[in-house]
Amino acid sequence: MLLIYPGSFDPVTTGHIDIARRASKFADGIIVAVLENPNKQTLFTAAERVALLKEAFAEDTKIKVESSDGLLAEFAKQKKADAIVRGLRTSEDFERENKYAAGNAALSSVETIFLPATPALTYVSSSIICEAAVHIYKNNLDDSFIAQLVPPSARAALRDKFSE
Repeated sequence: MLLIYPGSFDPVTTGHIDIARRASKFADGIIVAVLENPNKQTLFTAAERVALLKEAFAEDTKIKVESSDGLLAEFAKQKKADAIVRGLRTSEDFERENKYAAGNAALSSVETIFLPATPALTYVSSSIICEAAVHIYKNNLDDSFIAQLVPPSARAALRDKFSE
């Protein structure tokens, strides 16, 4: 079974890594798909996000990283994916993702599998990390909070972005 795990991953978090690794237990392979959304402003370019993810999953032979600037449903069809996997932290995530799942199924007949976040990681989000990183790195504060929530390469990339 081949799964697609899509997202912006801006930046990759321990929550993203946890979902991908847990989902990989049920699949022969997973493609972590960095989606490029022209309507969304990102901190890192798609190429930077792909590089950070590749480093995070360097030891995971079942997990590959690619980018796509098209529709997720088309990407899933092109890759002959069996399903899309999405992590859910809250009921609001379910409401939003369920609508996308219905649209993707209508466009490509690819089903979506929802995987709940590990309870200790439900508060982890890229936006919270970015908000904290701006303050922490611009004021040269202790970044142990960031270190708990992102892999070392993403921590360094955040430091570089906000220390300029």
